[in-house]
Amino acid sequence: MNIELIVAPPEAAGVLENLFQYYVHDFSEVIPMDVAADGKFALRSLQAYWQDAWRHPFLARVAGHYAGFALVHQRSHLSGEPGVCDVAEFFVLRRYRRRGLGAALARQVFDSFPGRWEVRQLAANRAATTFWRSVIADYTHGNFEQTTLDDPRWRGPVQRFDNTAR
Repeated sequence: MNIELIVAPPEAAGVLENLFQYYVHDFSEVIPMDVAADGKFALRSLQAYWQDAWRHPFLARVAGHYAGFALVHQRSHLSGEPGVCDVAEFFVLRRYRRRGLGAALARQVFDSFPGRWEVRQLAANRAATTFWRSVIADYTHGNFEQTTLDDPRWRGPVQRFDNTAR
């Protein structure tokens, strides 16, 4: 099963917003979140992904069907340093999980931006940490650093690597 990574054009903003509802739904197991009166999760606007040159929205498709998304920042969430890529958000629909699609999507995203990367997970999201450790270890052949931060910038595991050193 092949996954197709596409840069999300502005006219796909609605698709990304719809998929984001499923992402937040899954996240509500880790962070207590409730739906609003309209039955949807209240979300921040994603429009900045088509306005800021350092933000990059991607959609993933399998056999022409949307299967997930990745939102990448070319700016460190931790230090604000430009040029350090950050996986801001990453999601694969449940139907496509545990089939290698998430790992394939992650590899394509990493390959899209050569250089330094930071991948963060919330401390409570152990499944995400297990996924990212495995994917990054495979992608970098074990050449990555992992730390756990507990400060105002971030609380949880962070993997760092440089994909030009693979």
